[in-house]
Amino acid sequence: MRAGVGSGDKSEPNSPRTAEHVAIIMDGNGRWATERGWPRLVGHRKGAERVKEIVRCAPDIGIRWLTIYAFSTENWKRSTEEVLGLMSIFARYIEREADRLAAEGVRMRFIGDRSKLDKKLQKLMAGIETRTASLTRLNLTVAINYGGRDELTRTMRSLAAEVAAGTLDPSAINDALISSRLDTADLPDPDLVIRTSGETRTSNFLPWQAAYAEYEFTQTLWPDFTPQHLADIVARFGNRDRRFGGVVSA
Repeated sequence: MRAGVGSGDKSEPNSPRTAEHVAIIMDGNGRWATERGWPRLVGHRKGAERVKEIVRCAPDIGIRWLTIYAFSTENWKRSTEEVLGLMSIFARYIEREADRLAAEGVRMRFIGDRSKLDKKLQKLMAGIETRTASLTRLNLTVAINYGGRDELTRTMRSLAAEVAAGTLDPSAINDALISSRLDTADLPDPDLVIRTSGETRTSNFLPWQAAYAEYEFTQTLWPDFTPQHLADIVARFGNRDRRFGGVVSA
């Protein structure tokens, strides 16, 4: 499923648009902890608790797909203590939330390069993906060891190998084919991308998929980002007009 499947593209003129796929750059965990004189990992643990609340409320405000940026390909540059702590938090989240996610109809999947992740974590990820594969109330996608440029590089290498082997005609490479080879091949493109903490960078998150998404940058740090914050942003999104293409004169 690709661009054009969201209800925002199918709504009647002047009717509110629905952000069916919301992607979130969850920024500000470390800063939240530092401002309180606590270790950064305390902020990450608080951020994981916030994820639970956002996942629980998302379907009630019309969100069918929720994609969260948990760990980027650049995050390996952080201290070993913080990286190991984050991986532990990810594993605990899967172990502790598996039953609740399944009971609430949440399908969980992951995007990114798993090859560098701990084998135990990879096993937990695969297990919850299998367990929740048939659930449909909410599609939760977690980007872990994900980077948009890395994703596109891996995709281009794969296509180039097929061209070199003679199994793919270069003229067959188009937007649809590239989209079908990305980590997000089974997801619609995001309608709305939110970044918390006041930063206004996209940080290599879904660059291909979010080409026509609306963006909202909020000053709120992720651990303070409540379901009401999400509902307010989604409501504002509903009143925006979506225009495809480049800049046009008024």
